[in-house]
Amino acid sequence: MATARQHPADEAAEPTTAERVHSLLTATASLTVRALGEHHDLASPVAVHGSRLRLRAPIDAPLTLAAVDAPDGLAVVLDVTDVSPVAVRDRVRGRLSLAGRLRLAHLADDGLSVHLRVDAAHAVLSTPYGTGAVTAAELALVTADPLARTEAGLLTHLADDHADALAVLTRLLDPALLAGRPAVRPLALDRYGLVLRLDHPHGHRDVRLVFPEPATDTEDFGHRMHDLLAAAQHALPAHRT
Repeated sequence: MATARQHPADEAAEPTTAERVHSLLTATASLTVRALGEHHDLASPVAVHGSRLRLRAPIDAPLTLAAVDAPDGLAVVLDVTDVSPVAVRDRVRGRLSLAGRLRLAHLADDGLSVHLRVDAAHAVLSTPYGTGAVTAAELALVTADPLARTEAGLLTHLADDHADALAVLTRLLDPALLAGRPAVRPLALDRYGLVLRLDHPHGHRDVRLVFPEPATDTEDFGHRMHDLLAAAQHALPAHRT
C-alpha cells in the first residue's frame, strides 16, 4: 500500500498490529467462537480490558453450557472479519483469529444471557498487506484507536456525501496512480490517516494519506481532514513512499 506523508517520516504513520487487533475487537458487533470442534456465531459486542475480553451469549446457548462445564477455562479461538462499510471490490480488510481460554463470568442483568470472559493468549491478524502476530502482553499495552467505534459512520458519510472532497484529495497522490481514472472510494481510517481505494477495471490499489498529526477524537478527525484538503487545494508538497 502506497503512503502519502504530510509529516516527518520518523513519526508513526499507521497503527501497530496490536492496536489494529484492539480496535477491531472494540468495533465488532459479531464474531465466531470455535470451541470443542464446533463453531458458535455470536451477535455480541466485545469489551476489551487489556488482554481480557468480555462477550455476551444467551444463557441456554451451547457455548454457555460448555463454559459452565469447564471451570478451569475452555480453549477457544475467536474469529472476527473486518469488512469495509463502504461498497468496494474485495471488502474484507482483514481476518483476526484470537486464541485464549473462555470462562463463565456472571449472569447478565436481563436474566436471559450471560457474560463470558476470554483470557487472550495470542492473536493473528491477516490483511491484504501481510500477516502479524500479537501476544497477550502486547495487547495489554495498547488501547483501541479513538476512531474505531465511529469509523463506519465517518467512512459512509465521506463516501455518500463528499465525493468532491475525495476528488480534491487525489491531488496528494502520485499522478501515475491515477492513470486510467480509477474510481476513488474511502476504504479505512484511523487516527493516523485515511486509506483510499483506487479501483480500476482489472484491479485496485490502496493508498494511505497521513494526517499532519494524529486525530484525538471524532471532532479532531474533522480538523485533520481539513488539513489534508488544504494541502491538496494549495498543492503543498508531500513526501511519498
